[in-house]
Amino acid sequence: MRLWEIWSRLCRAHRSQDETLRGGVREFFFPRPTRSFFLRAAAVTAVAVAVFGWLLIPCVIDGASMVPTYPEHGFTFCWRGRYWFSAPRRGDIVVVRYHDRVFYLKRVVALAGDTVEFRDGRLFVNGEAQHEPYVRYLCDWELAPRTVEPGHCYVVGDNRSQPMEVHRFGSVSLRRIAGAPLF
Repeated sequence: MRLWEIWSRLCRAHRSQDETLRGGVREFFFPRPTRSFFLRAAAVTAVAVAVFGWLLIPCVIDGASMVPTYPEHGFTFCWRGRYWFSAPRRGDIVVVRYHDRVFYLKRVVALAGDTVEFRDGRLFVNGEAQHEPYVRYLCDWELAPRTVEPGHCYVVGDNRSQPMEVHRFGSVSLRRIAGAPLF
């Protein structure tokens, strides 16, 4: 069987009942704009707007703040529904809205009412040193004790090898948490 015959059979198999063309290459990639074509296109558009408008946010990872948990350059989706019915817990990785279309990937280390501090590069929550197996690189951070306000959580990245001044972290309003990464 020749390649052209296989292609013709494929085109005929994918042709709907209201299409009257013979099923050539042009018709396969550029279907005749019939009513069913526009209905299918509208349905696909509506589903895409719903999914990417309310459920998922495509996020490009561009920074080393979550290394080694996430690569310095990568891609993930933010699942907005993760915190619709519950608040983030200590240890959760969250996507924080910084500006309109700028999001940060951070880890929740303390919740409302907790006291947070860094001593000799170690994280202390409520006076207890935290075991953080996801932090691979040692740091020399020093941060005086501070209490997390109600309706907030304290977030920080996993890569703490750089000076504190280059990191964006701290107390974040729960309203600014957009969701959690899918993968």
